[in-house]
Amino acid sequence: MGKRKFSGLEITLIALFCLVVIVACVLIGLLASGQSGVKRTEFSPECPNLLISERIDCIPDQVATKSICSLRGCCWSPQSDTSVPWCFFSSNHGYKVDGSTRTTQAGFETTLTRLPSPSLFGNDINTVLLTGEYQTPNRFRFKITDPRTQRFEVPHEHVGSFTGSAASNLNYKVDVKQNPFGIVVTRVSNGRVLFDTTIGPLQYAEQFLQLSIKVPSINIYGVGEHVHKQYRHDVNWKTWPMFSRDTGPSASMDNLYGVQTFFLCLEDNTGASFGVFLMNSNAMEFVVQPAPAVTYRTIGGILDFYIFLGNTPEQVVQEYLELVGLPMLPSYWSLGFQLSRYDYGSLDEVKTVVERNRATGLPYDAQVTDIDYMEEWKDFTYDKVNFKDLPNFAAYMHEYGQKYIIILDPAISTQSLPDGNPYESYIRGESKKVWVNESDGVTPLIGEVWPGETVFPDFTNPDCTSWWMEECTLFYNTVPYDGIWIDMNEVANFVQGSKNGCEQNDLNYPPFTPSILDKLMFSKTLCMDAVQKWGKQYDVHSLYGYSMSISTRKVIETLFPGKRSFLLSRSTFAGSGKYTGHWLGDNAATWDHIKWAIPGMLEFNLFGIPYIGADICGFSDDTTEELCRRWMQVGAFYPFSRNHNSIGFISQDPAAFGPDSMLVKTSKYYLNIRYTLLPYLYTLFYNAHTQGDTVVRPLLHEFYSDEETWNIYKQFLWGPGLLISPVLDPGVVSIQAYIPDAVWYEYDTGAKISVRKEWTDMYLPADKLGLHLRGGYIYPTQQPANTTVASRKNPMGLIIALDDNNAASGNLFWDDGESTGTIDSKAYIYYEFTVSNNVLTMTAINSNYVDPNNLMFEEIKILGSLQEITAVTVSQNNIVENSPHNIIYYPSEKVAHITGLKLELGKSYTVQWTQELSVNERFDCYPSPSATQERCEQLGCVWDETSGPDIPSCYYSSDNAYSVDQVEYTSSGLAANLILNSANTKANEDYTTPISTLRLEVKYHLNHMLQFKIYDYQNTRYEVPVPLNLPSSPTSTDEERLYEVSVQKKPFGIQVRRRSTGRIIWDSQLPTFTFSDMFIQISTRLPSQYIYGLGENEHTTFRRNMSWHSWGMFTRDQPPTYELNSYGHQPFYMALEEDSNAHGVLLLNSNAMDVTLQPTPALTYRTIGGILDFYMVLGPTPELVVQEYTALIGRPVMPPYWSLGFQLCRYGYVNDSEIAQLVEEMKAARIPYDVQYADIDYMERQLDFTIGTRFAGLPALVNKIKEEGMRFIIILDPTISGNETNYPTFSRGVQDDVFIKWPNTNDIIYSKVWPFLPDVEVNESLPEETQIQLYGAHAAFPDFLRNSTAEWWKREILELYNNPTNTSRSLKFDGLWIDMNEPATFLNGAIGGCRNELLNMPPYVPHLGYRSEGLIVKTPCMEGQQYLPDGTPVRHYDVHSLYGWSQTKPTLEGLQSATKERGIVIARSTYPSSGRWAGHWFGDNTAAWDQLSTSVIGLMEFSLFGISYTGADICGFFRDSEYELCIRWMELGAFYPYSRNHNQKGTRRQDPASWNATFEEISRNVLNIRYTLLPYFYTLMYEAHAHGSTVIRPMLHEFVEDRTTWEIYEQFLWGPALLISPVMQQNAVTVNAYLPNARWYDYHTDEDIGFRGQFRLLPAPLEHINLHIRGGYILAWQKPANTTFYSRKNPMGLTVALNDNLIAEGQLYWDDGVRIDAYEDGVYLLISFTANQNVLDITVLHHGYSDPNNLMFTEIKVLGVPFKVTEVTISQNGGTIASSHAVDYNDTKQLLTITNLQLELGKSYTVQWS
Repeated sequence: MGKRKFSGLEITLIALFCLVVIVACVLIGLLASGQSGVKRTEFSPECPNLLISERIDCIPDQVATKSICSLRGCCWSPQSDTSVPWCFFSSNHGYKVDGSTRTTQAGFETTLTRLPSPSLFGNDINTVLLTGEYQTPNRFRFKITDPRTQRFEVPHEHVGSFTGSAASNLNYKVDVKQNPFGIVVTRVSNGRVLFDTTIGPLQYAEQFLQLSIKVPSINIYGVGEHVHKQYRHDVNWKTWPMFSRDTGPSASMDNLYGVQTFFLCLEDNTGASFGVFLMNSNAMEFVVQPAPAVTYRTIGGILDFYIFLGNTPEQVVQEYLELVGLPMLPSYWSLGFQLSRYDYGSLDEVKTVVERNRATGLPYDAQVTDIDYMEEWKDFTYDKVNFKDLPNFAAYMHEYGQKYIIILDPAISTQSLPDGNPYESYIRGESKKVWVNESDGVTPLIGEVWPGETVFPDFTNPDCTSWWMEECTLFYNTVPYDGIWIDMNEVANFVQGSKNGCEQNDLNYPPFTPSILDKLMFSKTLCMDAVQKWGKQYDVHSLYGYSMSISTRKVIETLFPGKRSFLLSRSTFAGSGKYTGHWLGDNAATWDHIKWAIPGMLEFNLFGIPYIGADICGFSDDTTEELCRRWMQVGAFYPFSRNHNSIGFISQDPAAFGPDSMLVKTSKYYLNIRYTLLPYLYTLFYNAHTQGDTVVRPLLHEFYSDEETWNIYKQFLWGPGLLISPVLDPGVVSIQAYIPDAVWYEYDTGAKISVRKEWTDMYLPADKLGLHLRGGYIYPTQQPANTTVASRKNPMGLIIALDDNNAASGNLFWDDGESTGTIDSKAYIYYEFTVSNNVLTMTAINSNYVDPNNLMFEEIKILGSLQEITAVTVSQNNIVENSPHNIIYYPSEKVAHITGLKLELGKSYTVQWTQELSVNERFDCYPSPSATQERCEQLGCVWDETSGPDIPSCYYSSDNAYSVDQVEYTSSGLAANLILNSANTKANEDYTTPISTLRLEVKYHLNHMLQFKIYDYQNTRYEVPVPLNLPSSPTSTDEERLYEVSVQKKPFGIQVRRRSTGRIIWDSQLPTFTFSDMFIQISTRLPSQYIYGLGENEHTTFRRNMSWHSWGMFTRDQPPTYELNSYGHQPFYMALEEDSNAHGVLLLNSNAMDVTLQPTPALTYRTIGGILDFYMVLGPTPELVVQEYTALIGRPVMPPYWSLGFQLCRYGYVNDSEIAQLVEEMKAARIPYDVQYADIDYMERQLDFTIGTRFAGLPALVNKIKEEGMRFIIILDPTISGNETNYPTFSRGVQDDVFIKWPNTNDIIYSKVWPFLPDVEVNESLPEETQIQLYGAHAAFPDFLRNSTAEWWKREILELYNNPTNTSRSLKFDGLWIDMNEPATFLNGAIGGCRNELLNMPPYVPHLGYRSEGLIVKTPCMEGQQYLPDGTPVRHYDVHSLYGWSQTKPTLEGLQSATKERGIVIARSTYPSSGRWAGHWFGDNTAAWDQLSTSVIGLMEFSLFGISYTGADICGFFRDSEYELCIRWMELGAFYPYSRNHNQKGTRRQDPASWNATFEEISRNVLNIRYTLLPYFYTLMYEAHAHGSTVIRPMLHEFVEDRTTWEIYEQFLWGPALLISPVMQQNAVTVNAYLPNARWYDYHTDEDIGFRGQFRLLPAPLEHINLHIRGGYILAWQKPANTTFYSRKNPMGLTVALNDNLIAEGQLYWDDGVRIDAYEDGVYLLISFTANQNVLDITVLHHGYSDPNNLMFTEIKVLGVPFKVTEVTISQNGGTIASSHAVDYNDTKQLLTITNLQLELGKSYTVQWS
């Protein structure tokens, strides 16, 4: 097929088309070059060798290419970094000065002419006018205009034309550079160039204006609205667009809601700063680059710059706000917390939210409703269905003192209402022509927003403002409200431009579009050619929100005449803060957004809008509890504090998380602090309103000399003084916080923190925010309430935070909180406060307001008061006034709290105080004996002799020498290094020189238990080898932990606070702390004077004496004697707190130590080795403290049932016949009696594991009495004779290497104890000590820490029980009594003396008995070598006090291995956890009356120590007992857990059968009571073994709320239910007993005694002990017999003691009484008893044992039955069963007795009476 030929016409058309294309290309090229078509001279760019950082971008609109760069006449130099401009301006672009500079009244003017160069975007203006105005000494303005054509200038409501003359004494100098033009502003004082535009060329075209400015530092802050992510600008080539836009904050560099063109630059660390403001509202860009320099590019208007100089950043802000308008003063109520959300859905739901948050007690002032209250989202309507009661809602809020705020959007619907009626607001607006119009200026522009098709009010039109005021008023008359929130006023539009689209023109599509979101001018807003009164949308777009704010402020003035009300706007412009507050828009519930809010708030404070905040917990997305909790904490310190979220997401008001949630609690806590500090915050707003101060303030504004503060944006200040350090990341309990260079105090406690001018790890658990008060400031306060209406009625106060000079100052502004014009009319109170030299001056500068609430300053807190304030005087007009105040001083925190003041608000006062160091604040600097002034001052301490006993004359005057290097926090604890400050250390001996670096570790093991440990991590030191029950890793959670720990850094200290009360329970930041090789000391303040525990010492009261008493702890064979260290070592105490909570502290250290208690109250530990390893349990009840402590150290041993029977022993039985005779006499007297003993008399010459000739019949006797139902216990001492020729025990011990030796030798250490030499005739008439000296053998000490020793010991026990060579000599004991295991010697040290003077007489000898003789009194040498089970060698010096502990476990194992039964071990020496394996008796007491009360104290103390099976030698060990004493002691001893009568060789017999028939009867009767109650008592032992409960229970454990019980020690309880009130005084026939607040029944009569909560003198004849059963409890019992073997076969019964509510409960634990691990193996029976009104339920909880005796409950006594009972029914499994019981009701006693029952043990029943 051939080619087709074109016709002539076609050819002509093709030619014409080609010509048009060519012409078009030429035109495009000409336009792009900015040149006319006229031929021009070729332009050649001058490209000097610029620093890359100083390049000014020549192609800001697109990707740079060399060809475009060439067309624009710019310099081309590609770089590897694409953020750097590759194409940059040449030095011959720009303008030059044309002619001379002309002086004007205000400054100067000159003409600028454009240099010939290619155009970037066309329409360049060749001639412009530069006008300069020296407006003030610190403010310079210059503007560049088109002299020929009037261009748009911002019609600002506050900034008008300058009409003044040029200022003089300028702080700046202005130079105008000629060619190319530039303007340079220099600071006169130092010649520093601040503002230099010569870095780049001026560009001034019709739609492209640009000016670049070189600045002196990278510290550039401000310009917005954006998410900058940090406060200081990143100058690495960032471009920030500005053009108001409806888009939420994000990580993108988007232009957001408002336009703020101001930036501040901090020049250097002098604080010198300047600010730059461009008054221009067109779309623009702000570029920062590393020169450092900034560039403004705008596409319209003029260049109108203001430059502000200040000596500080704060002054620059003040200068700026003086120009654009000072911030409005908010209503006081608007500083309260607000709640809001989009889409509550109904008013009912709004009220539900309101009510649930009110119910929590949350401080909360305003409720907001979003657009869902409207009818189809139309302004000035409300949903008549879902919000039908909205007209009454404001009144509902007002009843509670709260306010109601509504939202209004600008866009107005064009559509009718849902019911078809016209939308009157639109109709009226349409009639007044108040809308934004299309480009024709007539036709309303139609867009689309929430209600659908809309028009947009033109708020620049006064008619529109009138219409807006009218509509708001009409709606207010229908739905009253208290404030207005205006939204969507960027202005937002859901269609692009308009529903009709936008025309193609240079306004809608300008030659250059800044890098705004979407790169489209009318995206989500109106067409740029739309017309408003102020001008084209192109020029005024970013003023829409500003103009709407002005109009709405006029609405408020109309609706609320004379009131400030509330106004909040989303879109802002420079000066908006004069009219409105702002929030940071539609953020998201993410951790990024909680962070970004802080820089946003800081920036808006620069912009003059201090009433600023972010949506707390996030607007979009579902929040999380953790995020919301942390956000509520920090949001409590947003000036505008509102929780708000969006449609479709979970509720996030605080109460939505649960009324008792941690989130609610922490929200309330910090909002209460906010409300407390509202007077301070309100005063900050006054300062902002009157002088332009910032409210939320960056740290650099106060600490500009510290370069660390220049880029801090995760912390902020309220004004100059309150530092807020929030947690802004998930899963974090500590943050890196910066503490600037000032004195700072913890807000919570008032305690000064030690860190300063450094970063610190700040521990902030889940419920905590960092909050610190700056020293040098005075903070006005007011008691908080749930609303500001209520709080403004409350008493006021001051917090005075002293600085380094003990000075402070502050101010207070106070008016009615809501009226306008109070400042102009001076209707306010203004105070200036100053403190200096202990004088507070309160000067009322202005006092023209009388508060209707007659407010007074009623309290003053002084933080940093180093000494106690002892007196305060109040003066007015130099006349001292009577002031009924109280002063409380908190020495730990150094806080003085003055309450009860009556200082009238508005009057001037002077408050003066005097201080002195209380002697109670002295800490002993020379605890060794013989302190002298010379010795004291050598230690750098203060000498001041006092007359008070035990008050130290030598005391510390400086801090301890350790500081904390770095705290490392984890979720389960913290760690830190402690560094010795050598400047603080004093002269020391070698072994007491402090160790230079220590390690602190804190572990949060459990919610109620923590550990803190201090040790030398560079050198291994001895640590106590006692195993504790610790979790393999901490299991506590931040939410549930009962405590919080903080570490004070300088000087070092640890503080533990109970979270529920805030009370500090441990505070060791005291001067005493030191840690050396042989002297370790640490003190802590205590929360009260009520301390219990620490032993083993004889104490005369249960509560420790706090009057400077020191108690030594070092195990020693020391009979109970006041203040002397005795057998055991128990470094555990329980403390009561003033609010009745309790906690316990264990120091796991076994070296010799002492503890000093002083009335501060405080406690000082001093130990001479090891480490500091503390464990704290938090209770919070005393009983829980013991349970938690025993969970840590091990639960008490479960004794066999028989061991709860009465026991007899004496040292000095002549032979086994004497014992046999005693057994017969006791049987004949029918005195209950289960256990007989033999003391060391039974041995051959006191040799362990032997039987002496006088006791050859003992094995047979033991067998005989066991057949009769009794048991036998023998004694064993630890030391083994080394002088025997045939003593297998010793020889096997040598073979197994079990004995303690001299270090680095194979030589056994020998001393003298009980064993006598062989083959000598002992003269027993001589004193025992003389006998030992003459006849004592060489005694060796088994090292029970070794595994080999434990095995050897168990083998020896087994062979004594089962004699392998002669079975007739097998001694079938049932228990073992281990004595002398401190270990004791009768010779100090060793035979031949000790060899290491340093260990035996260390540099510091604790407060021990016979202190001057060192450590070896009655014990072996300290250098003895021992070995831990793993083979680690240890010195006896370190493990001495573990000797008895280490012997106990192998003894029990040996006993059980031999007997195959549970058995019992009684040990004299104990250490924490000894109770796991043994009971304890209180040693060799004396037959004296005072020993009765000390024994009760001992019982209660060892209950704390976790040793339940305890008792004292009944009737006394030493000295002859006497009749009355022994009777009273038998009565008391019948209620010892370990009930044994025991006395010394050579004294009279004191067993019950040795006195007379009366004695026998009294003993029999009281022991029968004991035996009757053994089932109850055995159950208590089970509860101790299983759960750690106390058996012998101090009264305060059950009645801790009753402070009387805190001092009681001559009465005690068996468990919770049986009160024992023994006689303890000679010749007494009454007892003054305290009966706490409960119903009590006399045990003997079963009657309600009829009184409670008081002391009562009770009759107590010789035969009587007062016993009372507590109402509310049920006691199981059993008919007694002479031994438990027989009593366990007897019928059982119950005593039901009803309380006031006719309720009682109890339990019974029952097993065979002897099985090893019966509980652990489940071989037991557990029964619960519950009585309620007239029903008793007997319920089997665990059935693992059936008793062979077919036991039954045959009798039930019900005490306190208030009605006559005639019938009792028994039912089982829901059905009544036959029962032949008898019923007796005693109306007088209100006693019901049911007998002849047959309720089988181990079955469940219900007993009902009627």
